[in-house]
Amino acid sequence: MSSSASSPDLARGTTAADPASSATVTRHPPGLKVIFMAEMWERFSYYGMRALLVLYLVNALGYERTDALQLYGLYTGLVYLTPLLGGYLADRWIGTRLAMVIGGVVMMLGHFAMAFEPLLHVALGLLIVGNGFFKPNSTSLVGMLYEPGDPRCAGGYTIFYMGVNVGAFFSPLVAGTLGERLGWHWGFASAGVGMAFGIIALLWRQQQLGRAGLREGQAPIGWADGPRIAIWTAGSLALVLAVLGAGHLLAPLWATLGAGTKLVAGLALLAAVFFGVKRPRQGRDAQPLTRAEWSAMLVIAITTVFVIVFWMGFEQAGGSMSLFADQQTDRHLMGWEIPASWFQSINPLAIMGLAPLFSALWLRLDQSRFALPDPAKMGLGMIVLGLGFVLMAAAQSRAEALGSVGPLWLAGVYLLHTIGELMLSPVGYAMVSQVAPARLVGLLMGVWLAGIGVANYLAGALESLLAGSGIPPFVFLFSSSIGAGLLLLLITPWLTRLSRRASH
Repeated sequence: MSSSASSPDLARGTTAADPASSATVTRHPPGLKVIFMAEMWERFSYYGMRALLVLYLVNALGYERTDALQLYGLYTGLVYLTPLLGGYLADRWIGTRLAMVIGGVVMMLGHFAMAFEPLLHVALGLLIVGNGFFKPNSTSLVGMLYEPGDPRCAGGYTIFYMGVNVGAFFSPLVAGTLGERLGWHWGFASAGVGMAFGIIALLWRQQQLGRAGLREGQAPIGWADGPRIAIWTAGSLALVLAVLGAGHLLAPLWATLGAGTKLVAGLALLAAVFFGVKRPRQGRDAQPLTRAEWSAMLVIAITTVFVIVFWMGFEQAGGSMSLFADQQTDRHLMGWEIPASWFQSINPLAIMGLAPLFSALWLRLDQSRFALPDPAKMGLGMIVLGLGFVLMAAAQSRAEALGSVGPLWLAGVYLLHTIGELMLSPVGYAMVSQVAPARLVGLLMGVWLAGIGVANYLAGALESLLAGSGIPPFVFLFSSSIGAGLLLLLITPWLTRLSRRASH
């Protein structure tokens, strides 16, 4: 990654947003607060909707369990695949900041459309496309506030992650309560209001970002950009309608393919996009990728495979674990029944308490002789996730024997999963931001998120994939998570050498 103050496409935050870029400075850039607030409200909207989706499909629309989980997996999977396109468009034409605004507007419309049952698939499509514009660029924008090699970057991503989880904590309590108690559509509409607040938060204090997220010569986002935002929004709606129309034609063919064929096709598409990255045709970036840049891409490609295994397990939270809370957990407390969606607030609550501790821990360790390479931290996180599924498998067995289990079983699982998440996710985001070539940072962040998309699809399809195998899903998940974590620890020295090569 270039150490210059700006690139031909995107400016890094080395002006007003980052007046002190020395590695010895411990105070974070003021622009981090802006991104924190925008991401907090965007995640409020996303997790509010996610907390309700499977419950809504099963309890209100009469979906079968497997069908609801598959639709959930398809939706959450595509939510993370569209950032490939959104990151690319931001890098080449739109700019990071404007792409975030476009994505926020499209998602806001999608959340409001969820309040109308006939628009279910259109709403999901708008949420998928809008997230593609917003998510990779909000994540990349954090890295643009810091110079390459700045040790504050990992801590900055951990603080950013706290913003994610502040929104994720309140959304099941607000949207979940409105949806389960007052009416499903009230819950979905509240998610749309949250997204509107996210757009306002980004635009209101954007001067604190300096030039971060703007293309060369691009002005801060203002009223003059309204027509452009409207055109991109209308184009997003047209794309959704076109894909839904094509989907009706291709659905019978897709249904004839086996689960393994579908998985291979998805992974092949992801690999083709990753290794088919083409260099820009004009300007300084007309040069081919260097050996260091290919090393960086290889590191990101390999770690993305492990990330798929991690999130395939973690994202059971909104699917099978949500149904476990609804159907196999005793939720009665002093004559009152706790909404099933509330259990999804345990994870963000734990993150808000533990994230500052992990931020300080990584900073202290990285400055000591006990420093752990990023892949090692991620491998340990996968093992902790697996331990959570050991507990979940025990809870499943007990519930099948007794009819239900107490809520502390799920609380313990969520706590272990949270610790694993903090050891993998913010560390991984920081690694991609720091290792990725400057001219491809948005696209490669999209590739990283696309890996999470594959994992989300697998999370929803897992029960169907394991059908007839005799392997309980939670047993499979603790075996795969712990096994992959041990393998990642084993290859960490090699990945570390590749990362060092990429930084030179």
